[in-house]
Amino acid sequence: MILRHSRIWLFVFLTWAAARAAEPVKVGFFMSITGRDASFGEASLRGARLAVDELNAAGGVLGRPLELVVEDNRSQAGESATAAKKLIARDRVVALIGECSSARTLEAAPVAQAAGVPLVTPASTNPKVTETGDAIFRVCFIDPFQGDVLATFARKRLNLKRAALLVDAGSPYSVGLADYFARTFKALGGEIVATQKYSGADTDYRAQLTSIRAAAPDALFLPGYYVSAGLVAKQAKQLGLTATLLGGDGFEAPQLLEIGGDALEGAYYSTHFAAENRDAASRRFVAAYQSRFGAAPNGLSALTYDSVRLVADAVTRAGSTDRAAVRSALAATRDFPGVTGRTSINAQRDAEKSAAIIAVRGGKLQFVEVIAP
Repeated sequence: MILRHSRIWLFVFLTWAAARAAEPVKVGFFMSITGRDASFGEASLRGARLAVDELNAAGGVLGRPLELVVEDNRSQAGESATAAKKLIARDRVVALIGECSSARTLEAAPVAQAAGVPLVTPASTNPKVTETGDAIFRVCFIDPFQGDVLATFARKRLNLKRAALLVDAGSPYSVGLADYFARTFKALGGEIVATQKYSGADTDYRAQLTSIRAAAPDALFLPGYYVSAGLVAKQAKQLGLTATLLGGDGFEAPQLLEIGGDALEGAYYSTHFAAENRDAASRRFVAAYQSRFGAAPNGLSALTYDSVRLVADAVTRAGSTDRAAVRSALAATRDFPGVTGRTSINAQRDAEKSAAIIAVRGGKLQFVEVIAP
């Protein structure tokens, strides 16, 4: 009788173990798949799905398939926190990936921190994001570096001397990046001749641009997103404002040129990745991405691809899907070989990365140079 019961329990255990082994390792993903900033979410989702498929083709994580659980925040304020709560409580994800917007990541970060669930943001550059707590990480550079790069490029490479700022007053990304740019630009002998504000939902910037035109700047710094960038470029041209348009990684989207057209000619922006990178890992990623999606990847695609693989690497090193163990493994990341460069997570849970400068020339986006920290 004892032997029979032992066999039954062994069968039950083996059945449970087999079922457990087949359960996917779930990673939550929240982005702006629809709405005003949908291009960010679309590019990021493509990078994430490519990474998941490649990892699963290679055997998954801990012998289990990796599953991406997607939530769309619809580019709306407040929705990222709701998405994070659903992914954590309903889907029991081991980690979260999102968002590209610093403001939307800042909505979700306290939720993840309170639950002890690691959150990796691919492209939220505002320093306050990782200051939320020890469960919040990023794989991109931060705005103090990006602002310094753009200001230095404007002064030393383009010899621009008089800059105007057009800032989204409700965006931590925009306000912070404008401040960092202005500090370095002035430290290098430049002058900030005008500062105007707008709201992220605005589509008419003529009043602000008219005031800026009166200050006669030779540079217009717009730390905003691609929709605003395209519209500002068109309206500035209509008003006869000829200042060189400069922006950050928020410009990174195929729709930038669709919206702004030839009014963007001569503009520059910084981003996290250039498809022209000759690194072997980058070349493989670009080829795989182009083969699957029929277009070259942008910085958001590449950063999100790296984010997924970084989480998978942390789970592997932890040897567990326990959230605390994965969080500790992420914090211990050193020299991870990503397509956007090798990533080490510092004490502030930030990654120190190079920035790529992109120019609009002849109606196309052209790589200019990479600037290291």
